[in-house]
Amino acid sequence: MLRDPSIKYRPFPQVDLPDRQWPSQTITKAPRWLSTDMRDGNQALIDPMDSEKKQRFFDLLLKVGVKEIEVGFPSAGATEFDFISGLVQNGKIPDDVIVQVLTQSRRDLIETSFQSLKGAKQAIVHLYNAVSPAWRRIVFNMSQTEVKDIAITGAKILRDEAAKQPDTDWHFEYSPETFSTAELDFSLEVCSAVMDVLKPTPGKPIIFNLPATVEAATPNIYADQIEYFGRNIPNRDSVVISLHTHNDRGTGVAATELGLLAGGDRVEGCLFGNGERTGNVDLVTVALNMYTHGLDPKLDFSDIDEVIKTVEYCNALPVHPRHPYAGELVFTAFSGSHQDAIKKGFAAQEQRNDQYWDVPYLPIDPKDLGRDYEAVIRVNSQSGKGGVAWVLEQDKGLKLPKRMQADFSRVVQALADETSRELNAADIWGAFGQHYHLADDRPYELVDYDEARGQVGGERVFAGRIRLNGEERSVSGRGNGLISSVIAALRDETGLELEVLDYQEHAIGHGADAQAAAYVECRTADGRTVFGIGMDEDVATASVRAVLSAANGA
Repeated sequence: MLRDPSIKYRPFPQVDLPDRQWPSQTITKAPRWLSTDMRDGNQALIDPMDSEKKQRFFDLLLKVGVKEIEVGFPSAGATEFDFISGLVQNGKIPDDVIVQVLTQSRRDLIETSFQSLKGAKQAIVHLYNAVSPAWRRIVFNMSQTEVKDIAITGAKILRDEAAKQPDTDWHFEYSPETFSTAELDFSLEVCSAVMDVLKPTPGKPIIFNLPATVEAATPNIYADQIEYFGRNIPNRDSVVISLHTHNDRGTGVAATELGLLAGGDRVEGCLFGNGERTGNVDLVTVALNMYTHGLDPKLDFSDIDEVIKTVEYCNALPVHPRHPYAGELVFTAFSGSHQDAIKKGFAAQEQRNDQYWDVPYLPIDPKDLGRDYEAVIRVNSQSGKGGVAWVLEQDKGLKLPKRMQADFSRVVQALADETSRELNAADIWGAFGQHYHLADDRPYELVDYDEARGQVGGERVFAGRIRLNGEERSVSGRGNGLISSVIAALRDETGLELEVLDYQEHAIGHGADAQAAAYVECRTADGRTVFGIGMDEDVATASVRAVLSAANGA
């Protein structure tokens, strides 16, 4: 890389708009959405979609709720033409959906485009030609006048071809391609000339696609360009400004959002941002950004995994695991501090019980996208006690006391370090059962018991049978409660001394199938702290099992 890149690259010029209004605006409603997955996205694939994949993608877009779909470039070849014509002839376009086709400004290509849509109830024909200095000078070797004449000629052909099929409700879109790197006043001049031919009205406006064909500036400059265009185009009420950003600088979403603030009416892009080079703007991200601000985007991503599955199949491209909102890992925390904040956020959300979502690190409720909470926290060597406790709560319904969380997290940390991999719920449950002696090889095991009141005050009597190292024994003890009487029985029979420091319990589940979980923290005669857990349909039995679990760790 050059140490002084200014000798090779020039900064992008600012737009002279000192009284710009877009920075103080707010997005208050969803734009019109156009999916260009089947055209712009398709032409960027290593292996373009065949008819079967195109139909599957079209059906997905209908399910998501996209009402304007650019279905192809009919003059590109028989596959494109036949698919588009088939949609029309076979009645596969719903009445509330309008399809769009793209064509360069050449008579034969425009005529072919209209033929592909013959019989459609309504359709958009999208005409384009490049207008920026680099294209005029390098690609076409044309003057501004010659480039403008291409647009005017194409617009006249649009008008005349539409008149030949009066039964179709025709709409027109024109794109001064490479708009973002062209002179603003020249783009306005060309678009005004196209309007003079097509004569749009407020009832049937013209769509002007203002693309960042190659993203070459910061998003604020694109917003300035959009606002300047909107202020200066004649008959603004007869114009729909359509934003078509690419992602060459990695800011396609930001440019689109600022473009909406600047007066954009429509957004063109692809699901998950497929497209040439670094891609078109990602419609999913733009829509869900609105959703997380309380705006209905008018698109439905409530089954995001099905959308991903279809898009990956049709595009033969993976959705990145860190892709906004959609990636496999975007709702997943491995870091201990993140896990602790998320766990506390869910607890506070449940306790607060209002309608507003407010969970740290999660800008959207995964359930709104059809995801569950199991993968929100996953455990590896970076995880903390909150993450381990979350997995046990989600998988087994256990709500470990804080000090027990810390005790068990050390076990999990050691296991994660030893295995050098992510630990799944089965790994964690296996380690939990081993550490708290829930498996069959435990030294102390309950067989059965009875509890009765003693002769003195509130004294309780525990009389039961336990297995000690496989040998069944009868034990009994007295105390001021069930737990203390169990501890007394163990002391009298085996000499084990335990002092109870804490006891907690809660229900697992609801209704007839509910169980009780009991947790006990004890101190041994030599000052060590041990924890125990017991689970049973009966809360008293669960507490007995918890004491025996602690005894097994003493």
